[in-house]
Amino acid sequence: MPLNVPTRHNQKLKALVAAIDADEELLQWWKCANVNAVDRQGMTDHGEVHIRIVANAALKLLRLLVEADVKTSVEANHDMSTEDAEVIVVAAAALHDVGIAVHRTNHEQLSLPLAVSILPRLLSDIYAPAERVIIQAETLHAIIAHHWDQKCLTIESGVVKVADTLDMTQGRSRIPYEMGETSIHTISAAAIDEVRLLKGAEKPIRIEVEMSNSAGVFQVDELLKRKLRNSSIVPYVEVVAHIQGETEKRLLEFYTL
Repeated sequence: MPLNVPTRHNQKLKALVAAIDADEELLQWWKCANVNAVDRQGMTDHGEVHIRIVANAALKLLRLLVEADVKTSVEANHDMSTEDAEVIVVAAAALHDVGIAVHRTNHEQLSLPLAVSILPRLLSDIYAPAERVIIQAETLHAIIAHHWDQKCLTIESGVVKVADTLDMTQGRSRIPYEMGETSIHTISAAAIDEVRLLKGAEKPIRIEVEMSNSAGVFQVDELLKRKLRNSSIVPYVEVVAHIQGETEKRLLEFYTL
């Protein structure tokens, strides 16, 4: 399945996406991760569909920040460009969950050695050796920092961390739960109808979460809020949750973070 992200005029990103789409080994790592997550543990999808959602969300978050003149870390610290920052967030999105093929527990750490073996071939035709090391280092940081309590040291890693949480519509929660059982996890996951990424009025990014009932607040609190607060982009993001339905409106019309 093609990654299908809008590369615009970024030739480096276009080359990366082409390399990812052509990499049969990476495709199989995604499939193996989903076997462990879905088939063996009854969890939500962590394979190709999740990767595509996170990559697109990360790219949109990053571009909203750049549009608001927020300087990326690879620019500030390595004198590179926003094009390189886009490569980092998409590469990290593609590789952040490959460690689940080994085990869901500590999968962030498990993803690192796998990413180290995959990244060189994805980047070899795009960067010279020294620049490639920078992109790899920044990508690996974004992978390890997508765990909710791991400190993000770069803008790019914060983007990937938050993008990972946004795949939560229609039961696609990133919070582990057993599918088929009835609990606050399953009810709240089913309550999320839509997540929208918009340009904010007061902050660069506005995340709108549409819910069918107020149980979805559990997803926003337990997933989005705690990851956002531990990210590097929290000053630039506003979150608003809307609850639809007359009965629910009397209880909780909207929720802001």
